Amino acid sequence: MQKENLRKEFLQKRKALTTQEVQGFSKKIHDWFFRSFPVHAYATIHTFLPIKRNNEIDTWLIINTLQKGFATDIIISKSHEDGTMSHYLLTKDTVFEENIWKIPEPVSNIQHPTSDIQLVLIPLLCFDKKGYRVGYGKGYYDRFLADCRPDVLKIGLSIFEPVDEISDVDTFDIPLDYCITPNKIWQFS
Repeated sequence: MQKENLRKEFLQKRKALTTQEVQGFSKKIHDWFFRSFPVHAYATIHTFLPIKRNNEIDTWLIINTLQKGFATDIIISKSHEDGTMSHYLLTKDTVFEENIWKIPEPVSNIQHPTSDIQLVLIPLLCFDKKGYRVGYGKGYYDRFLADCRPDVLKIGLSIFEPVDEISDVDTFDIPLDYCITPNKIWQFS
């Protein structure tokens, strides 16, 4: 199936979920992440902040656990209209405001280079059994991941299990290393 059709289908599927369902799925993904990955070994973890109106996975559960028990720098992004993102250290003093797409972003803070990021939690609408993902279609994460160090660990977070194949994968699409769903962790070669 093509990205545009998948994007429409999975946006609709997510809109049909209740807040309680999203929280339950988010908690299961949180638990898989901390049970299955040596999180303590990563000094710098990048995560997205959820767009609640889109029923995205609540990454604040992961962020709060990292802040309580790990000596890890948590990095969040700010999106720019030219398709790029800048990255900032999340601190207790970070102030947020929503951008034009209603994504919470840091107003200002300590900027962080992509070369130091060791693990990235990646938003998506759906993914396939080869590790390719469908996002909102703006290409922000593909550009960002292309700038990361070659050994960065790329972990997608998905409410839904994979589709068999995304038929219109581009050469610039960067596959995931893993994808965590509420039911299991998918690993890609």
